[in-house]
Amino acid sequence: MSTFDPTPFDPTVFLPDDLIERIRERAPIHDRENTFPQQDLDELRAAGYLSILVPTARGGAGLGLAEAAILQQRLAGAAPATALAINMHLVWTGVAKVFSDRGVPGLEFVQDGAVAGEVFAFGISEGGNDLVLFGSDTAAVPDDDGGYAFTGTKIFTSLAPVWTRLGLHGLDTTSADAPKLVFAFVERTDAVATSDDWDTLGMRATQSRTTRLNGAIADAAHVVRRIDPGPSPDPIVFGIFSVFEILLASVYTGIAGRALELAVATAQKRHSKKTGLAYSQDPDIRWRIADMAIAYDALPPQIAALARDVDDRADKGARWFPLLSGVKHRAITMAKHVVDQAMLVAGGGSYFSANELSRLYRDVLAGAFHPSDPESAHSTAASALLGPLES
Repeated sequence: MSTFDPTPFDPTVFLPDDLIERIRERAPIHDRENTFPQQDLDELRAAGYLSILVPTARGGAGLGLAEAAILQQRLAGAAPATALAINMHLVWTGVAKVFSDRGVPGLEFVQDGAVAGEVFAFGISEGGNDLVLFGSDTAAVPDDDGGYAFTGTKIFTSLAPVWTRLGLHGLDTTSADAPKLVFAFVERTDAVATSDDWDTLGMRATQSRTTRLNGAIADAAHVVRRIDPGPSPDPIVFGIFSVFEILLASVYTGIAGRALELAVATAQKRHSKKTGLAYSQDPDIRWRIADMAIAYDALPPQIAALARDVDDRADKGARWFPLLSGVKHRAITMAKHVVDQAMLVAGGGSYFSANELSRLYRDVLAGAFHPSDPESAHSTAASALLGPLES
């Protein structure tokens, strides 16, 4: 299913049809065997995909977030888990782009690393920490050289088997100006332990395993930001929130596009024993597919518009947060609805594990667990319109 493209940008330059088909063929194998898609990563790295958001002056493709969103929709239509895993690397390269576009130094090493083939993982989520970006249960202890040692547990660490640097945050409670949230990057050392605990309902190939930090060191050059805990206008908060929400919405919109594509193909192929006609001539099936298309068609242009505004450094002030959490929430809700409808169009055959829709049905459920969750999205929108709750 084609995605909305307001520019002459051609996604097949970066994700050609033959690459997409190879990735699509491998997706059910990794889902069934619960393995990381190493070959997908190798081919995407060779195609320069890891550095699509890096400026051309630093050796990257120089794409904007709007183009990356289109590419991630295309990749997710072939292999949702591969797209979701790569998303986490693209989040950090996207944040680096937000920084460089706004003249904020500090993440050039991410851009250079991506060009060199490094893989950056996203170590923000913590069990039970609903503050997410605004707080951390991970201890960040400063050393005498401006670096930090991190001790704590991160969950849902996608790309767990392959990352070379983990971007994370922790709370400094010991410095003179404490408390401070510290954002930094650590390398793989003996102080980082990855659990082999990813055995999930869907999105199995992301291998988003639990990561335990026991004094993992980020040297001073890789300490990116020290900010006060809580909501903040700091570029690190805006960068992570904007890129994460837009690219996440893109992945699940890509799933919906593929489900719609499969439903259309199934309706054209299946025939009714009762009438002898293709299901595409059944009014109820036609209504169901139309309903899917109407829901799906709203999201790609919304994602494109918001992504373009990030690229163009639009000033939306406090409106950014309800807009970004809102588009993520709508994408997840829409995608689940579209996949549900596609399953009904396809009939009982879609209930078998070998059917692609069966995998999409499981994969799309993961969307509810990513920030911003439905409660957070609605709270953010309510506060923007009605003001904060009275204490």
